Amino acid sequence: MDAERGWFDGTVEPSPEPVPDLESAPTEFTPAVGTVLDDESADVTEEDAGEADEAGTAEPDEPPPRRRPPALLITGRALLALVSAATLVAMALLWARVDQIQSSVNTTDALAEAQKQPDAPPPDDGANDILIVGSDTRTDLQGNPLPARIVKQELRTDPTDGTLNTDTLILLRLSRNGGRSVAVSIPRDTSVPAPNLGKDQKVNGVFGITKEKALEQMRREGVKDRAKQERDSDSAGRAALIQSVQLLTGVRIDHYTEITLYGFYLLTKAIDGVDVCLNHATSDPDSGANFRKGPQTVRGADAVSFVRQRKNLPRGDLDRIVRQQTFLASAMNKVLSGGTLTDTGKLNALADAVSKSVVMDPGLQFLDLVNQAQALANGQVGFVTIPVTGVGARNDRGQSIITVDIPAVKAYIAALMSGTPPPAAPPPPEAPGLRGKPLLNLSGLRAAAYAVPCID
Repeated sequence: MDAERGWFDGTVEPSPEPVPDLESAPTEFTPAVGTVLDDESADVTEEDAGEADEAGTAEPDEPPPRRRPPALLITGRALLALVSAATLVAMALLWARVDQIQSSVNTTDALAEAQKQPDAPPPDDGANDILIVGSDTRTDLQGNPLPARIVKQELRTDPTDGTLNTDTLILLRLSRNGGRSVAVSIPRDTSVPAPNLGKDQKVNGVFGITKEKALEQMRREGVKDRAKQERDSDSAGRAALIQSVQLLTGVRIDHYTEITLYGFYLLTKAIDGVDVCLNHATSDPDSGANFRKGPQTVRGADAVSFVRQRKNLPRGDLDRIVRQQTFLASAMNKVLSGGTLTDTGKLNALADAVSKSVVMDPGLQFLDLVNQAQALANGQVGFVTIPVTGVGARNDRGQSIITVDIPAVKAYIAALMSGTPPPAAPPPPEAPGLRGKPLLNLSGLRAAAYAVPCID
């Protein structure tokens, strides 16, 4: 300890300067707290000084000794220091683990390419917009085919089908002005305008078709580097998908994140399953779904089937969106309340899954997604679906599509960021075998006391 802090170990250093005489002190001299001065206070007799000494006061040329803090206070300070050190270590470990996951993320420049296009919406639209994409690719992120056993048994899909579809599209709109944030689902069969593909293209096929066209072009140009083929064709497909979503919604996509079907499988295993609840028992041989009525936990292949099922659901693709929305909220709650970020084994499994299956733009940080997951699990992000005008229509290629009024979609999404958000999008006209039912509203859920909603 230095001289100025010698009180901690009980020592008292003498003052380097004598205490000034009160009579010679300047007029602005301020007495110590509790000192009373009057006209006679400067005249101190020897008798007065002796009485003062007997009363236990210090010599006038020495500062009063400071009292040693109680042992309990010293102990408390030591404990506080230990707790603070432990907290700092824990936070450092958590940040290191988050950095571990961040370093595992694959990045893409597709967003920057899409934002360069002349038809890109203006940057300031009142929200920070993140496009969340789920693809059903049967390859890894380097374009290598997944083992047939994994595709057939774990992903429960056809290993010979090389078509790449984006079966999940969610536009996460985070208000810049303190308003309510929303997650806007876009049905996979929505008919949209797409760059170089025309005005009547199913949105889930934009990525895959553009990728194939880019591959064909590179092969014609003599590009033989397989890694370059995959990287550049994927980037072209993603950029076209981002542009299509921007043309449909009228908002500029600020960030992009994508997870493959295999990654979804790995992620659900990493967090040891997700809690769901069904109103009725249901099955679908195409997706491998076979679920009983009531609450249950799904993981791995069953989780993949749960979010992919659309046959034998009352409203087909629209009910699959409800599945995805409820599953996402429940999964985020599981991650944040289940100790995933503090469990080394789970975190390592999560980092491994991310490295094999997650793609982001370079400007998006994993911790940003964790923060948004917290908001989503707390019910601070409402789920909505774009308004549609029809289900089960056919385009000129005979494909089943969902029709939309694009100006109405843009107006609806823009109004979500206003102080007076629009009412929920009306249900689509009923098609044969479908019954009308409003989409599920999860805005009242709270992670602290999360109740899994039962759905169809």
